[in-house]
Amino acid sequence: MDLKGEYRLAAPRQAVWEALNDPQVLRACIPGCTELERIDATHMTATVVTKIGPVKATFAGEVRLENIQPPERYTITGEGKGGIAGFAKGGADVHLAEDGEGTVLSYDVKAQVGGKIAQLGSRLVDSTARKLAEQFFACLAARFDEAPDQAAPPPA
Repeated sequence: MDLKGEYRLAAPRQAVWEALNDPQVLRACIPGCTELERIDATHMTATVVTKIGPVKATFAGEVRLENIQPPERYTITGEGKGGIAGFAKGGADVHLAEDGEGTVLSYDVKAQVGGKIAQLGSRLVDSTARKLAEQFFACLAARFDEAPDQAAPPPA
């Protein structure tokens, strides 16, 4: 499965970089993530509960950060096992580009699934992956929304 995309975030590149390297932000934004712990500067462990079609599984695995060039890019790779549901492994090249006051985040994901999940068919797996990516980026973007404008009292 290949998945590419681009997302504009209303925050400086350094702030986006820090968020993408903060286990608490990642735990909050990765759909179904119940645990995410940093082992060292480039390794984390994670547990994610997800549902693809009729299959619900808990994946436990490791995440590595490679090719790190702060605050511009890194490659995030990981592998998780979901028991009888199967496995998922892959990686994503993440690039951050300054865009005025904001940042454009682009990503290129390559992933493989096996076991029961692979039997569901590539269209279902691909559409679920796209939905999960959109949920992640919507959560990340919401962290940078300017809440003070929304909280201002209406004009009298």
